[in-house]
Amino acid sequence: MSNGSLTCPEYKARLNTAASLVETVKTQVRQGVLKKRNLVWLELTGCSGNIISLLDGSNPDFKYLISQMTHFIYNNSLSASEGQNAMEQLFSVLGSDYILAVEGAIATKNNGLYNIIGRLNGKLVTALEAVKTLGEKAAFVIAIGACATHGGVSAARPNPAECVSVQSVLNRKVIKLPGCPCHPDWFMGTLAHILLYGELELDRRDRPLLFYSTLIHDRCPRRSYFDKGIFAEKLGDKTCMFKLGCRGPVTRIDCPIRQWNQYVNWPIEDDTPCIGCAQFGFPDAMEPFISYNTTREVRR
Repeated sequence: MSNGSLTCPEYKARLNTAASLVETVKTQVRQGVLKKRNLVWLELTGCSGNIISLLDGSNPDFKYLISQMTHFIYNNSLSASEGQNAMEQLFSVLGSDYILAVEGAIATKNNGLYNIIGRLNGKLVTALEAVKTLGEKAAFVIAIGACATHGGVSAARPNPAECVSVQSVLNRKVIKLPGCPCHPDWFMGTLAHILLYGELELDRRDRPLLFYSTLIHDRCPRRSYFDKGIFAEKLGDKTCMFKLGCRGPVTRIDCPIRQWNQYVNWPIEDDTPCIGCAQFGFPDAMEPFISYNTTREVRR
């Protein structure tokens, strides 16, 4: 596959999917056709990388999300309220229509005491309690990033806090957006679809087909090298990095056409093998991230 083929009409349409959905939301909100819905974003056991990724989004930016697209009720890092007031703000959505977004895994050891997010009326509030209380009553639950969708880095060996995915503690469907971190478009496009149409089409692992339908390998601009058996021997080589440990052949996501940092680059274009961060099992199932194929003929 050549770089030029990545601009074919099908790929261009897929790339613009999130933008088209968000633009429709903008129009309908402006016309008064669509009402804003309450959004709660919980940061639990993890690195907060997904909210940071969202803050760097541009299509639209975070300001539009919180001012025009939703009533942004709560986020651990960004809420101005503190202490009791913050917890009251968080749980104020109960009884209303709201969407719950969760990043980070759920620490379950000692009934969740390894992750305390606040104190309400003198009682400690664990991440486990918050997800169970808010998750069962939300109109939609979106698990964002590797840790929320399947445990990710937080549940990697030896997992001392006994972290699990959001789905593991909820008896309901959870929309899963794996990635470490999640691309802003994957979340914004999913949210826009929910606001406009409700349920969206998911694969068997509850990932939106809008973004997770095709293997990186099948869109990779270096695929022709793979097909011809021309493999990189070291980082920096411009040929296929499969024998260096690239996880593109097992990872379903649209990085080759969407790219990162406002659509300017992605790992393989920067001569780094895909480490499979958007695939279930990351990071343990994807290690080692870089390897040197032992079957290659030894040169003397």
